[in-house]
Amino acid sequence: MRKETPVEKSDIKAFLGPGSQFEGKLLFDEIVRIDGVFRGEILSKDTLIIGQTADIQAEVTVGTLIMSGRFRGNIKAANKVELRAPAQVDGSIETPVLIVEEGVTLNGTLAMGQSEKQPGDK
Repeated sequence: MRKETPVEKSDIKAFLGPGSQFEGKLLFDEIVRIDGVFRGEILSKDTLIIGQTADIQAEVTVGTLIMSGRFRGNIKAANKVELRAPAQVDGSIETPVLIVEEGVTLNGTLAMGQSEKQPGDK
């Protein structure tokens, strides 16, 4: 059982559904969900959700990434990356927090740095 608050459908500001394909550069400020095919670059300080039916090949720089689909490329997340089954990841992940469910396939490199401020830091 997940402890985080689930993302409500009303919170999602853009949606690329199953069967859709997009190639290019995606920039956004609020929560975006992708369930289709995406090739290119994704930039945001907010949350990206990659659904189970998604097939992504991209350079991704976001605040938070929640992924259940297929991904090839590089991920940089400022806050956290959450990999939910049956996610398949081939590439690099750079994030301060990584959550991986049982059943996820992860092939690549992982770099986990400290967040900017830790409790007790002066």
